[in-house]
Amino acid sequence: MACLHKPGRFKAPRQGTGFPAFPEEGVIPRGCPVLARPVPAGFPSPAADFVEERLSLDAHLIEHREATFFVRVAGHSMTGFGIHDGDLLVVDRSLDPADRSVVIAVVDGAFTVKQLCLLQDGVLLRSGNSGHGDILVSGDQELTIWGVVRWSIHKV
Repeated sequence: MACLHKPGRFKAPRQGTGFPAFPEEGVIPRGCPVLARPVPAGFPSPAADFVEERLSLDAHLIEHREATFFVRVAGHSMTGFGIHDGDLLVVDRSLDPADRSVVIAVVDGAFTVKQLCLLQDGVLLRSGNSGHGDILVSGDQELTIWGVVRWSIHKV
């Protein structure tokens, strides 16, 4: 974890640095109905024809509202981690990146989603698809961890 604190390794994003603007409010409707009982994934159970309460996905998915953004995925490099082309990622910028967490990284000005692997002599941004290469960040590259991915939302 020591490499997280090396000068120049990770830079705190600044206002007005050209990072993309994301909507302040979530794109998911607030207060959707939630069934009173979980739905079994095995054998069917008698249906409960009532709704106990309403569930806000914002309240369920977002821990730090002011630091959370939604990011749309383009590409197939993270399918091994359950992240697919077109998925909506919930990214928390207030969290410290940990070894093996999935992050939004900026390498030499280009955004990417990868698994952060802290090595003894540097940082590896690991792909989740053998058809896509990993990124071994060298000392002459600029790396910023923009945020930590908390959730991936996709159609079934």
